[in-house]
Amino acid sequence: MLAAQGRVILALDGLQPDVGHEVLWVIRDCLSGEVLLARSRLSGTAGDLALLLREVASAVGVPVAGVVSDGQTSIRRAVEQALPGVPHQLCQFHFLREAARPIFEADRHAKTVLKTHVRGVRPIERAAVVQGYGAAVRSAITDDGQAPLAASGLKLKARLEKVAASLERVAEKGGPRRRLRSCNS
Repeated sequence: MLAAQGRVILALDGLQPDVGHEVLWVIRDCLSGEVLLARSRLSGTAGDLALLLREVASAVGVPVAGVVSDGQTSIRRAVEQALPGVPHQLCQFHFLREAARPIFEADRHAKTVLKTHVRGVRPIERAAVVQGYGAAVRSAITDDGQAPLAASGLKLKARLEKVAASLERVAEKGGPRRRLRSCNS
């Protein structure tokens, strides 16, 4: 299969179940998805990883066109040592996570600010007939996101807007508007 491709693009990553245990280093071809090497190592130094990369490069029988990884320093150095001149880049997930970090941090800050505005929901919940609204707000406050694809601050804002809109509709229909206002005073 690799010969038919004419090249390989290697993905290198280490999986460590617990700190202090051996790391399982896996090298696979990104084009075919085939695992080319999986080996446990106590150390993940550039020298150790360069040996693994050289072993794979000599075994595949086709040129290594590139390497993809999480950008760990030891991996970068290993690629430079074992495969000089071969391009190395961050995998798409790690790249997106790093690119989205400032947005994620701003979103997290916005979520913190929004939380301060709804902290007083308990007295409202106790006084109002609509306890489900309080539960919805509490649930929204505790929902955290995972960068780069889930912005928990934006999700919280959207949920709070839905709760507020629903409360407005109840109030317009003659619901417990007065009771809600007296709790906010």
